[in-house]
Amino acid sequence: MALSVEKLHPLIGARVTGIDFRKPVGAEARAELQRIWLDNLVLVFPNQPLTDEEHVQATHAFGEPEIFHQNIIKSRKVPEIFRVSNVDDDGNLMPPEHPTMQQLGSARRWHTDSSYRPNPAMGSLLHGIEVSRTGGVTCFTNMYAAYEALPPALRARVEGRKARHDFEMLSRIANARKPTDAERAAMPPVWQPMVRVHPGTGRKSLYISPIYNDGIEGMDDRDAMALIAELTEFAGQDRFVYKHVWETDDMLLWDNRCTMHVVTPHDPLERRVMHRTTIVGDGPVIAA
Repeated sequence: MALSVEKLHPLIGARVTGIDFRKPVGAEARAELQRIWLDNLVLVFPNQPLTDEEHVQATHAFGEPEIFHQNIIKSRKVPEIFRVSNVDDDGNLMPPEHPTMQQLGSARRWHTDSSYRPNPAMGSLLHGIEVSRTGGVTCFTNMYAAYEALPPALRARVEGRKARHDFEMLSRIANARKPTDAERAAMPPVWQPMVRVHPGTGRKSLYISPIYNDGIEGMDDRDAMALIAELTEFAGQDRFVYKHVWETDDMLLWDNRCTMHVVTPHDPLERRVMHRTTIVGDGPVIAA
């Protein structure tokens, strides 16, 4: 299998062709994909008209798919699928006030997936089934580069510190449905290092997830939220960011260990159907 790689941004993102995820991925191709992924952080695989079952199978080329803990978003038919969609399992458009839509609205803020787990997600694989033409651009930022560019005084405020990641935080910032007692018990808050070491590259990166962060050790809440906001604004600069305009059947893979992402708004009455798998973490966050 001959893979072709085209850089999409100087710091992050590459388009990869020469692979069809409807077919099994052999050991040699898997190793090559892993190398390309570590080098580029975000990979775009165009023209991948996959079923959900094929999507899940493709995920196994990179790791084990996670099962989301909330029934309101995961697919009824294929539980590994997380529906980033304004269309329900029966094909009906959901209004903006629907609880699922309110929760998904948090994706319009910078974040990294499953940071609230003791072993956060390694990566995510998102399939564009019905893509938006009125917005819905997904932006990714290189958190290695953001960390390396931090002014010394700002870097000193995060090194050696931990931030709290609480799944319930997104319901507070989006004024959305609160987790049930069972969901809250399944995902208690965790403390994660604010500077982490990537287990595959050994590089340091800034590690925050603003839709889940509700505290920083040694700081009062107001100062903690101000620091998270300052770091988020810094990391969101265009020099660090690749912006992906979707085409139908694009498949995107990103590394949650060294990136954040955000989606731009789109017309809520325009169908947008995106299915995601999330790759189980490879262990606890390694503090720098």
